Amino acid sequence: MLAYSILDRDFKMKKLLVPLVFLSMSLTNPFWVYAADTPGPDLSAATPSWLKEARKAVDNKQYDQAVKILQTANASSSADWNNLMGYALRKKNPPDLVQAEQFYQTALKIDPKHRGALEYYGELLLMKDDLPGAEKLLARLDKICTFGCEEYSDLKEAVKKYKEKAGMK
Repeated sequence: MLAYSILDRDFKMKKLLVPLVFLSMSLTNPFWVYAADTPGPDLSAATPSWLKEARKAVDNKQYDQAVKILQTANASSSADWNNLMGYALRKKNPPDLVQAEQFYQTALKIDPKHRGALEYYGELLLMKDDLPGAEKLLARLDKICTFGCEEYSDLKEAVKKYKEKAGMK
């Protein structure tokens, strides 16, 4: 009876130890804190040059330049490429919302959980006065971002501002 009691206690300890080890590993290497199209520091060397250049152009609000960089790269099988192309087309002057929407849709076909594409497509839908569509994308982000994320917060804020502007609650 004593041997059974000791074995039972050891088994319970092992059951507790395994989740604690995984939890400690995830806290020391927080891979989950990066946006969907932003590689963590370990992967920065693997980031394609076209992605770095396009992001730099977007950061500098040079959207036409970003479009040219992305067209030259022609990495249309990449969700990040499609997301950035959609973003640059939506932000340039004048915006090309029809093409931007197509690129966001393609990004989400490639990666249905692409947080950047979900956020930006939601913002585009608000520009087109499609509040229900934007709210559906916000709900998808809410499911994906278990502990919250910047993309969810940004789209939620955009929806809030849209409703305030339209006189809704």
